[in-house]
Amino acid sequence: MGANANNALFFLVTTLFNLYLGAVMLRILLQWVRADFYNPVSQLVWKVTQPLAGPLRNIVPRWRQLDTAGLVVLLVLCFIFIQLVMWMLSMHTTVGYAIWYALLKAVSVLLGLYTLSIFAEAILSWVGPGINNPAANILWSINEPLLRPVRRVIPPIGGLDLSPLAVILGLQVLSRLLPLPGFFH
Repeated sequence: MGANANNALFFLVTTLFNLYLGAVMLRILLQWVRADFYNPVSQLVWKVTQPLAGPLRNIVPRWRQLDTAGLVVLLVLCFIFIQLVMWMLSMHTTVGYAIWYALLKAVSVLLGLYTLSIFAEAILSWVGPGINNPAANILWSINEPLLRPVRRVIPPIGGLDLSPLAVILGLQVLSRLLPLPGFFH
């Protein structure tokens, strides 16, 4: 295959993996914050991730509200992602580094998911303030535990809530501090 075909294949594989990793992370977060299970967005995430996480639920017990089966699936998929990217780039690493990169990838997915969800919630609040829809409810459920403490420190200024901006800025700084090579992001 030519260089363009390799680039396209690399893009496709990493994008599909990142989307599914985001869905699994969203499954974990939705259960952690006890979001409405019957919300259509929750149902979609549940159905998409159930084939991999469902069978593990009988083997790996929950811990409080943490979906440990989902967490195991996330970490295994991150490890597979790291190995696949390394193979596609004709690179080699030790298993220890691959596990370390898989853990960092999971944190990267979490930071990216929070950044995207806070950004989406902010856009929804500008476009349709006060409108109640399933996506807005899920976004609020996920983001409120992160935004609430920041709102105590940064109160609204002139009716404008700057806490999402501060949290997104903090998430991006943390993301850049992760010692994860760029091709794994």
